[in-house]
Amino acid sequence: MWEFKFLPPGRGLWMMGTDYIYERGSAALNNCAFVSTAEIDTDFAEPFCFLMDLSMLGTGVAFDTKGAGKVTICTPQTGEYTHVVEDSKEGWTDLIRVILNAYVGKARRPAHIDFSRIRPMGSPIRTFGGIAPGPAPLIECVNNIDKVLGQAAGKRITSGMITDLMNIIGKCVVSGGVRRTAELALGFPDDDEYLQLKDPALHRDQLMAWRWASNNSVIAREGMDYSRAGGQTAKNGEPGYFWLENARAYGRMKDGPTWADAKVAGTNPCAEQSLESYEICNLVETFPSRHATLEEYLRTLKFAYLYAKTVTLIPTHIERTNAIMLRNRRIGLSQSGIVDSFERHGRRQHFRWCDEGYQYICKLDRIYSQWLCVPESIKKTSVKPSGTVSLLPGVTPGIHYPHSRYYYRTIRIDKTSPLIEPLRRAGYRIEESVYGDNTWVVYFPVREKYFRRSKSEVSVWEQVENVAQIQYYWADNQVSATITFKPEEAKDIPYILELYETRLKSISFLPLREHNYPQAPYQEITADIYEQAVSRLKPIDFQAINTDEAQDLYCDGDRCMIEVVMPTPEPEQQEVPFEEIAVPASEESN
Repeated sequence: MWEFKFLPPGRGLWMMGTDYIYERGSAALNNCAFVSTAEIDTDFAEPFCFLMDLSMLGTGVAFDTKGAGKVTICTPQTGEYTHVVEDSKEGWTDLIRVILNAYVGKARRPAHIDFSRIRPMGSPIRTFGGIAPGPAPLIECVNNIDKVLGQAAGKRITSGMITDLMNIIGKCVVSGGVRRTAELALGFPDDDEYLQLKDPALHRDQLMAWRWASNNSVIAREGMDYSRAGGQTAKNGEPGYFWLENARAYGRMKDGPTWADAKVAGTNPCAEQSLESYEICNLVETFPSRHATLEEYLRTLKFAYLYAKTVTLIPTHIERTNAIMLRNRRIGLSQSGIVDSFERHGRRQHFRWCDEGYQYICKLDRIYSQWLCVPESIKKTSVKPSGTVSLLPGVTPGIHYPHSRYYYRTIRIDKTSPLIEPLRRAGYRIEESVYGDNTWVVYFPVREKYFRRSKSEVSVWEQVENVAQIQYYWADNQVSATITFKPEEAKDIPYILELYETRLKSISFLPLREHNYPQAPYQEITADIYEQAVSRLKPIDFQAINTDEAQDLYCDGDRCMIEVVMPTPEPEQQEVPFEEIAVPASEESN
């Protein structure tokens, strides 16, 4: 690990071994989760509260819209009592549970809500880390729920309402500043309302207010007509695609259908893990390009496996989740720097490493599961999108190509974070977030020292083929990949989906155009702009910061961030000293 052959996720570096895990459970060690809304007619508020609970631990949560049409919204009845909100994540979640259940007649809305026990904005949160946001984000969350459901009395809940409620809760967690949040919505390709949720011509106000909080995908079916959804993807990159039946039927595509994971209901926010409803998972990242031989890489896989399997031995605070975890023991051994490995070892050699590495992991799992007297892991390997973790060893993220030789990497940091002033004094460009999520956006200038091709020089077809090959040789869960495409390639997307539907489990797309949206995570710059930006930088002084109050992170590919202070940066990273920067969290999930 100290040689950057593998790394736990940022949350593992931050939380593993702490008293919090033994006192509160292992949920904070897990990157991501999934929850279905299919049973909201039985317990309306539970899926939303599950998402809120885990999001406040930094775990990314995906959800589906299967609950659409299953409950009728009513006008809440008011009870003559005061609801006192406790100063804890449980206290916040309990209030949202009451508010939501009141809209389906399963609770009475309190006549008064007392927020006085919530510590004021700026106070330290010592048990879990971070800075208290005060009650404002929670108050706004309740008001936004009222905006969505207050005008829906007598109507059946829709996919749009479900997505809005999840997004509103996600915004509350982000605005609270204690955690970032990652969400993925899974809808259906024939649902017009769902497909139009992010259409700025129809819903600009909601898009700016909270609908930015999730990436939206559809549950794809083999043999479906991809022309409509694919045409929409060609415009703005959404929806993404998740082939649920493939996730249920297959491990690695090479091994054929086994249906060993037939209870899969969805995926995580970055779509690299097959998951049942209320299931969580943990990830660990390996870097094959930093290994000279297969034997060396196999040794690394052993230690990475042992970390991931260990996390499954520690129960969470959620009984339903524990029951699934005890049965599945699902883990996700990931690879980052895959493109680097292609360059160093060659594609064929890398795929051989994948194949032999997977067989070795299966062998390890049989041995150690028997020793531990637990079930073998139902699935073991994946490719996560990666973020800051891939910056530490200086490799490309996941299966993605580098953005360009020179670019800005933007990181979002809460406005109350003590990191802001040291970064400002060091000369980094800092802007207020345009999304009103109570964060600053910091611009880090980056130069790729080992650079061959940027993502703009790689065809959309080659990128998709890479994903299919890794799904074949390595990932028995899934491969998280955002495929970038040029304007002239947009017309190919429906054909790509049709041709690859039997070889993929998940995929997403992003138009390759500069400034597709404000404050994008990667922004290409010229060599001159890079040199000017770097010339203004000074060493960062973190001496006055209490790193025990670091913020959390999760598995979202654009915003996976961890608190790390490296004593000596690696030589190839000296131009852009990410290792010297302690960056709080965007999962995911994760």
